[in-house]
Amino acid sequence: MAPTRQIFGALALLAASAAAGGEGGSRLLAWREGQKKEKVAIIGSGNWGTAIAKVVGRNVLEKSGFDPEVRMYVYEEMVNGRKLSEIINKEHENVKYLKGVKLTDNVIADPDVSSAVKDATLLIFVMPHQFLGRLCPQIRGQHARGARACSLIKGIEFDANGPILISSLIKKQMGGMDVSVLMGANVAGEVAKDEFCESTVGYSKVAHGAVWRELFDCPTFRVNKIKDVAGVELCGALKNVVALGAGFCDGLGLGGNTKAAIIRVGLTETIQFCKMFYGGIKDETFLESCGVADLVTTCFGGRNRKCAEAFAKGGGKQGWEKIEAEMLNGQKLQGTLTAK
Repeated sequence: MAPTRQIFGALALLAASAAAGGEGGSRLLAWREGQKKEKVAIIGSGNWGTAIAKVVGRNVLEKSGFDPEVRMYVYEEMVNGRKLSEIINKEHENVKYLKGVKLTDNVIADPDVSSAVKDATLLIFVMPHQFLGRLCPQIRGQHARGARACSLIKGIEFDANGPILISSLIKKQMGGMDVSVLMGANVAGEVAKDEFCESTVGYSKVAHGAVWRELFDCPTFRVNKIKDVAGVELCGALKNVVALGAGFCDGLGLGGNTKAAIIRVGLTETIQFCKMFYGGIKDETFLESCGVADLVTTCFGGRNRKCAEAFAKGGGKQGWEKIEAEMLNGQKLQGTLTAK
């Protein structure tokens, strides 16, 4: 076959793959937009955002197909008289939210969210969902055309018609952008220290699920993927409510039998909730890291359990906002918001 015919043959195959939603279609889109490599932006820089920045920052240097620079949006704060973004860029450490953990030099803190997402093809949302309404309008249109998103936000909203997934909020506010999710038994401090764990990507498009898995997966952070965005995301949101019950159990001095019962009932009700409000929920989702594994680790560690234990020990006299302010160093509880 002549060289010209080979070229047109290859383009025809890529076009067919694009029409089928295959991974080749993702590459073809990147070529059309002048993007030879996927460019990653992280929106959020709390302890979980910083921990995932360590994983992603290292992965893009070790894997082909990704731009080596990762920009991370940082809400600007003053720490000991210095700007947090400047500290991160000079010392490669988020001294407020993940002290003692070094980031790779290619992770760049940016206090301007529009600048942070400039020309990005992959957007990672990892901040309290209360801020989406303010940030999404500033992000929209600054990223590359055809960009995809992945939500690491563990929460949920409600309206008169029932629950609203955070991924659905992002999709709506980002003009219909495809949104996958990453959920799992992932305590940020342990992930940052490269202690082995697993996580789960929930996706709606096969090619997008493959890209997100490739971006996140590494020897100490193993990622599975499943075509079930709603199931994966709801597991990540509802486990925080169960964790409050586990914390109450600890605060009241009750034992492992009681906590085990709370976890079992919590898992059962999570499954019922998911299937009541959403179709296409897969049973195997609940056996992934996003399901039972995340539920177990959250009920034995994590901020929701810890604050609920303090609440119970204080006889419920101390308000949630005060406990949150005293114990979470600027982080936010999700379990109480979800329970409401």
